[in-house]
Amino acid sequence: MAGLIPKAFIDELIARADIAEIIGSRVPLKKQGREFKACCPFHGEKTPSFWVSPEKQFYHCFGCGAHGTVIGFLMNYDKMSFPEAVEDLAGRMGLEVPREGGDAPQAKRVDDTAYDLMSKVAQFYAQQLQKDERVWAYATEKRGLTPDTIERFGIGYAPNSWNDVLRRFGTNDAARQQLTELGLIIERDRGQIREGERHYDRFRDRLMFPIRDARGRVIAFGGRIIDQGEPKYLNSPETTLFHKGRELYGLWETRQSRAPLKRLVIVEGYMDTVRLHQYGITYAVATLGTATTPEHLNRMFRLVPEVVFAFDGDRAGRGAAWRALQHALAVAQEPREMRFLFLPEGHDPDSLVGEEGRELFEQRLAGAEPLSEYFVRALAAEVDLSNAGGRARFAESARPLIAKMPAGIYRDLLIDRIATTVQLSRAKLEAYWSSSKDWKADVLSEGGHGPNSGSRGSVIRQAVNLLLKFPSIAQTVSDEQRSQIESSDEPGSDLLREMLDELRASPAQSAGQVLQRWEGRPHYESLVKLLGREDLIHEPGTATQELGALLARVVDLAEEKRFRALSDRMQFWGLDALNEAERVEYKDLIAQAARRKPTR
Repeated sequence: MAGLIPKAFIDELIARADIAEIIGSRVPLKKQGREFKACCPFHGEKTPSFWVSPEKQFYHCFGCGAHGTVIGFLMNYDKMSFPEAVEDLAGRMGLEVPREGGDAPQAKRVDDTAYDLMSKVAQFYAQQLQKDERVWAYATEKRGLTPDTIERFGIGYAPNSWNDVLRRFGTNDAARQQLTELGLIIERDRGQIREGERHYDRFRDRLMFPIRDARGRVIAFGGRIIDQGEPKYLNSPETTLFHKGRELYGLWETRQSRAPLKRLVIVEGYMDTVRLHQYGITYAVATLGTATTPEHLNRMFRLVPEVVFAFDGDRAGRGAAWRALQHALAVAQEPREMRFLFLPEGHDPDSLVGEEGRELFEQRLAGAEPLSEYFVRALAAEVDLSNAGGRARFAESARPLIAKMPAGIYRDLLIDRIATTVQLSRAKLEAYWSSSKDWKADVLSEGGHGPNSGSRGSVIRQAVNLLLKFPSIAQTVSDEQRSQIESSDEPGSDLLREMLDELRASPAQSAGQVLQRWEGRPHYESLVKLLGREDLIHEPGTATQELGALLARVVDLAEEKRFRALSDRMQFWGLDALNEAERVEYKDLIAQAARRKPTR
């Protein structure tokens, strides 16, 4: 992209970056006071003279004189150009690099006063916990937290009041606006406003857990209800400081430990994290009310080679484990190691470490199930592998999951394991998968490919194009038509359904209005390209008819795809591969295909 990178943006990158985390992912750092030291990566030495200061966001070698910021380190160590280093660093933070004179949006700079305010609120909560005997007894006696742990994690208490934070920190309009933007207070709907009650505190009568970023700054809070109430846990909303899909609770505290960091264990809750740390398992972290994302995992694997997922031994825990596995597959590659630990029924990490202690809990971690073993066991639990039908369904279920994985030894070994499980050679398994694979063409690409393509691209692409250029026709789609395309898994069908739902709920009159709604979302650039294409259709009336025909074709494609899947299964596994219900479905699909076949 042409144009210079603004100096203010570079300053912001350096301010936000955790230089110790980035250098530590490449060079083994040892903590010494507030800084870190290591043998210099830029010249040979036996005695460490390379220092990294998170506070100064600077590194310096007293031996060879190498020094600089995190951007300079990436340039020197990874042999990047300056723009490449900036792009790499910005990508880690989910930012787009702006250019002076370019069209890219400027990244919003976070005012330092936001961090100051969050720190002051955290101190206020901590003081309230010390003052309230009821809550102190709850934290120490009922939940088993020591005063040292409470202080180390900055745990506090949000008073049972509608306006304590508001009164203390929202003394003027600007302050109240900042409190609202940081998710600490909530603005009432206009119809609910009474004199003096425009805002109220988000957190009330909750044990408060400050969430810190990689530099130890408070960016959000998690609150646990003390007695009865819903929700049990309440998190800060997404703000300019806090993006829950990237942050991990306890990671900053983990990196303050002097113990060598060899693995991370992911748990589900704040209390699980805190209690494990208290028992000496200082490498526990938690996601923040969301599933473990590939971004979480990539961040962890920059620090350690091994990640263990620890889940409660109940149905919800097993469901969370399966969701975590699906995200983990996208980053599964050598030499990364991922394992799954399922706790005894009725236990979570908090209760189990309190009952068993550190040594036995760590023995469980050491014996956690490898990802490949859990993958096979979880899929096998859903079928009967003693017959051809069960093995066929196992293979069908495994295929889209394997497709998520990057190429490499890890993927190859898992395919071998699946082939053994379904009693096929690897070559025959891959031939079966290949015969029923989905068409991978970009639904919004210029040219269509596969069985659903035509002169103007795929059926889905044509329907999206019509909705983009004539958004009002979405109002002509009936509930029945909308429900019929629910089961379609053609590439882009999610986008088509989302556009239909939005345009039916909130009508638009022009393509420009649709594009504005989609700005910053996936497919935006592709929609822009679609808008610039010439089409044969220029009348809304004709577009309405064609959209109806296209939606009908989407339904036909879903049925054809299901028919091919059942046919492929019988071809490879025999008639016994279909159960009674699937045989009835197969006959129905044959009949429907015959009715669709044009007469001559």
